[in-house]
Amino acid sequence: MPNRKLEEFEIETKPRKRTTKQTICNFLYNEQTGAILGRTPESWGKILLFYVIFYAVLIALFAVCLATFLQHFINPRVPRLQQEQGSIGSSPGLGFRPLPPDVRSTLIWYKGTGEESYKYWEDELKEFLSVYKKKGQTAGAGQNIFNCDFRNPPPPGKVCDVDIRGWEPCIDENHFSFHRSSPCIFLKLNKIYGWRPEYYNDTDALPGDMPQQLVGEIKNITKYNRDYANMVWVSCAGETPTDRENIGPLRYIPHAGFPGYFYPYNNAEGYLSPLVAVHLMKPRTGIVINIECRAWAKNIKYSRKERLGVVHFELMIE
Repeated sequence: MPNRKLEEFEIETKPRKRTTKQTICNFLYNEQTGAILGRTPESWGKILLFYVIFYAVLIALFAVCLATFLQHFINPRVPRLQQEQGSIGSSPGLGFRPLPPDVRSTLIWYKGTGEESYKYWEDELKEFLSVYKKKGQTAGAGQNIFNCDFRNPPPPGKVCDVDIRGWEPCIDENHFSFHRSSPCIFLKLNKIYGWRPEYYNDTDALPGDMPQQLVGEIKNITKYNRDYANMVWVSCAGETPTDRENIGPLRYIPHAGFPGYFYPYNNAEGYLSPLVAVHLMKPRTGIVINIECRAWAKNIKYSRKERLGVVHFELMIE
């Protein structure tokens, strides 16, 4: 009887205190519930499925927004800000080649009879003109090149060929005439998308400050073919009276200007800027000559201070 009474009572025991190790192990994997890191496999499956769907939808929405933005607002070949709205404005600058090794300098210096002295300048021009000689180096070249002239501008999608053959003595086979102390300097207009030149094509109304040498050349070029009046003209001269005396005679190859059929620039594949080679035929040696070259068009601004429409460099031949 007493034993029977004892069976009717439950004996309460104090739960055993778990050690830190047991607590960590139980959190990592609970043998009783099968929970891993506090969640059952079913719970983990649900939360992982939720995040997969959530991030998939988020990525899809981002991709749709980005594609819409790129399609409607960004064209890799058309700048969003053009000319006056862009950082370079609507008046193209003028550049020269070869460039000195120091980007802060504009001095072309060498010894006329020293091959090692003028080799740097010759190599610089060879590299600069390599894309003109081997047009396959530019994207699309060989497929969309068109032989342009003033009466046959390039059709849409085509670009004009720049033929530098026959520019002697301004050719690499002749060391660009550096070895004769009569170097060739190449000029180019900086590219501005959509820019169209406004020509000084009326030979009876040329600017009053245009050099007489250029005026005579324009009248001579356009005497038998008025089409050649549609040029962005260029002129080079010494900056001071002393420089003008020391610079000697100049020759522009092929003409003293950039043909108008190269414009506007529309960032077409394979486009190459037209060039003018300025041959300094007999510059005085042993003295620094300050030279200024200017581009002439009605919508090209001219400012020495802001370097608009003009480029300056020095020449020193020992």
